[in-house]
Amino acid sequence: MAAPDSVKPFSPAETQKILYHLQQPTVFMNMTCGWPVLHWTAEHLSGCLGDKPVRFRLGRKKETNSPLFETQCSYVEARLVHFLSWTQDQLGTDVGPFSEYPFSEYWAYADYKYIAMLFQDQPSMYEDVKWSEFGFEGRNGRESTLWIGTEGANTPCHLDSYGCNLVLQVQGRKRWYLFPPEDTANLYPTRIPYEESSVFSQVDVLHPDLKRFPAFQRARAHVVTLQPGQVLYVPRHWWHYVESVDPITVSVNSWIELDVDDVARVSEAVTRAVVFAIKRAQSDDNTDDWLNPTEEGVSSHNENIQYLNLAVSAFAQRQKDLCHSQLNQDLTEIHPVKRDFRGQIREKSDSARDSAPFSVPFGTHLIPVSPVRSQQQDLAEMRGAPSKDLDVKSCRKSAENCTVSSDAAQRTEAASAVRLQQGKHECSPGLTQSRACDCPRHAIISTNDLLDCLVHPDIITRVTELLLKRQTGSHSTPT
Repeated sequence: MAAPDSVKPFSPAETQKILYHLQQPTVFMNMTCGWPVLHWTAEHLSGCLGDKPVRFRLGRKKETNSPLFETQCSYVEARLVHFLSWTQDQLGTDVGPFSEYPFSEYWAYADYKYIAMLFQDQPSMYEDVKWSEFGFEGRNGRESTLWIGTEGANTPCHLDSYGCNLVLQVQGRKRWYLFPPEDTANLYPTRIPYEESSVFSQVDVLHPDLKRFPAFQRARAHVVTLQPGQVLYVPRHWWHYVESVDPITVSVNSWIELDVDDVARVSEAVTRAVVFAIKRAQSDDNTDDWLNPTEEGVSSHNENIQYLNLAVSAFAQRQKDLCHSQLNQDLTEIHPVKRDFRGQIREKSDSARDSAPFSVPFGTHLIPVSPVRSQQQDLAEMRGAPSKDLDVKSCRKSAENCTVSSDAAQRTEAASAVRLQQGKHECSPGLTQSRACDCPRHAIISTNDLLDCLVHPDIITRVTELLLKRQTGSHSTPT
């Protein structure tokens, strides 16, 4: 028998403390009983939205060795009733603009839809999402986004520059492939296509081209299939590829701001200035579709420098606030409305935590997403395995079986990542082609090759440190 709606395994305060200590993706079970948002099936939402059009991204159902970025997709504006009819794949039904895209050949995804915009004329629906029960007082659907997709709909592998993520599955199931920040070098990061706060991977994590991206074999996938009612916590800077595995899926998420986002905003401003300056320049190879459809347009260099200065000023203000705070309080509330949960927890429980070390209560209600056995074996198996074998518990594999690089190996990977793609320059610089070896002549360096080096996360982190020290006089390294 289900527990009463009012009985949850963790109180809001307990949940905050758990979130503060979590170091890996984790699934919260039995925390959303009684949330009205669980009734937000695609059919229910269709009735709520009526004739209001929603933008869908469409991709072909075909296997490649490259990610399908948003710049390569098709887009339609359609009503949800047309979307639902299209998923039935029946002749003679009115599917609106989906008529040009055979259901057997395409998947569709209404992704990253701000609930505050979708339901601005029905604000009472915001209250259906109750993040306050996770300890975020006043947080609901207004600060959340909605995702509606068909089987196969996916988000390319990427990391989010800002905050951490809470994801509630409402309808159907989604499979998450997550990689820790330490795997960044193994995932070949790129900022093309450019989207603020998103660093994409060049690797198709389900069908990797290991000749182009050999280091991906060392990546440590954490895999989980999220079920309706479950909430996934995605820590800061964890890479993730997400795919719908049921005919129709609906999920709701909320990105939680962190104090360290002030430094990340400076890094993003630096990245934006560099990418825009180089991609706007005229050159023979600079003709690709490099700006993600989510971006509003190409800003001028003057606007980008202004944005950078605003980001630096915000960081300087944070430093000033820290200097005036108590010595034992190293996290400060920057945003007047949305508070950093880590700051909340530290304010309330530092002394208790110091006297009694906290142990995260993993168990029936809190399940960690552990690394799978090995990258190639498990990705291959999970693509073909029955869905019943892919729930949270079956993905709890022993961490001892995953490859853990030594510190020296990690430093080597970080250094190699800022070079051009592996395999392009294997010959020693002092050797000619005829004398050196049998390796092919080096590839031509493209504008995007150059950008991948200039805006590699490791490089941007260092540039950010230098800028902040220069502009604020700080002698400490920002984190």
